[in-house]
Amino acid sequence: MSTKEETPAADGDKPQTSSWKDSIYNPRTGEFIGRTAKSWALILLFYLVFYGFLAGMFTLTMWVMLQTLDDNIPTYRDRVASPGLVIRPRSLDIVFNRTDPNKYGQYVQHLENFLQKYNDIVQEKNELCMVGEYYEQDDQEEKKVCQFKRSLLRQCSGLSDTTFGYAEGEPCVLVKMNRIIGLKPRGDPYINCTAKRESHLQMQYFPSEGRFDKMYFPYYGKNLHSTYVQPLVAVKLLLTKEDYNNELTIECKIEGSDLRNSDDRDKFLGRVTFRVKVVE
Repeated sequence: MSTKEETPAADGDKPQTSSWKDSIYNPRTGEFIGRTAKSWALILLFYLVFYGFLAGMFTLTMWVMLQTLDDNIPTYRDRVASPGLVIRPRSLDIVFNRTDPNKYGQYVQHLENFLQKYNDIVQEKNELCMVGEYYEQDDQEEKKVCQFKRSLLRQCSGLSDTTFGYAEGEPCVLVKMNRIIGLKPRGDPYINCTAKRESHLQMQYFPSEGRFDKMYFPYYGKNLHSTYVQPLVAVKLLLTKEDYNNELTIECKIEGSDLRNSDDRDKFLGRVTFRVKVVE
């Protein structure tokens, strides 16, 4: 019985084995991470076209939307129909010692800085407008501003009394309305302040009767009305010695017009409440 000798296989007959490197780049098939160059090119072309289309749609949508906007006037202005009230100095708790300038100096300085744009020499550059009439300028490209001189605030102007009454214990508080584009209040709006206590607190208003004249309306926005200044009402609290060392709550409302002043959801809509305490 004869036996056959097994001869070793030739080198060319050895089975080819793959390694982990072939999963990244296979030199036999030319594949990179499992795909040929042509396959990668088609995928890149697809995503280039796809994301290019999305970018084009987004750009077109933004362009169409921007065509509906006005650079000077907001498209939708129905959120706030009536203005809020704010005071200067910018504090809802005014507490000071009338005999110590260091205690009330911050309030005086704040008022002085705020009234710089109302200086008479600055306001003389603006227009003398017709009292009691709206100053409408819809057909004018450059909007003009009506004069509001700080001298109209008289004892609260800081001109005759540089401490605005704080040294005498009769502080002045400035009340102004927030700006609303196109607002034309009906009637004859004015500021009325009351102290939340049983006895009446004497106050003085400047200008006379605390009125906001119609000539300061409407407002055309920051771009068109860049030098516009809001009308002010100064309220001088005529405190007596009996009022010292007691905290007084003062509420100011805008009345005499169609502007709202009693919205429970917004305590600053047409009104403002602050506290004053004078120590001696």
